[in-house]
Amino acid sequence: MEQLLDAVWFKIEAFIHYLKISLDFVFAPLNSLGPAVAIFMVALVTVIITKLLTKIYKTKRYQELEKQFVHYFDLRQEALQSEDPEKGKLLARNIDQGKLNKVYYDYFFEGLLSSLLTKYLPIFSFLTYVNKTYSSSNLLSLSGREYIFKFNGLDGQTMVIGAAFWFVISLFVVYLAWFSVGKARSKCVLNPVPERQKAM
Repeated sequence: MEQLLDAVWFKIEAFIHYLKISLDFVFAPLNSLGPAVAIFMVALVTVIITKLLTKIYKTKRYQELEKQFVHYFDLRQEALQSEDPEKGKLLARNIDQGKLNKVYYDYFFEGLLSSLLTKYLPIFSFLTYVNKTYSSSNLLSLSGREYIFKFNGLDGQTMVIGAAFWFVISLFVVYLAWFSVGKARSKCVLNPVPERQKAM
């Protein structure tokens, strides 16, 4: 058993090593633009990967639970719209206690597990990569300083932003930009410019 675990661990270690080499090969040319730009691009790639994985990877159980949840939720809404409000509330309570609550919790936890694989695992993997690749000693050799940004705070104290913190900030900015572009596109699709205004 110990030999099997050792063999598995060595394979995992080798996989991580080759993955780091591959990521270095992809992102190393960006270091010429500065560590801040390189880390921002790593964050951008991370977001793209999480979006693709979230869209592609959905277990059969998750899809089945989603259908069940929508079905029972629609039944509950129909019950609440009954002509007899008291009877409708009673039916809705029966649906909640009978099926909807259980399906909801199963659906929620299945979605949480999917999110761990498709979103949080890639984010923490790339965060680990950034933290190791752009450590203080590596930053010193790359850019001549041990930090990404340095500025004075309102109280006069010097504030330093390291690689990991800059990666988190970059992630937030990319996700915010992605959300904003998505909202703008949906508004354009829902409210197209009239033909007369286009001609003008």
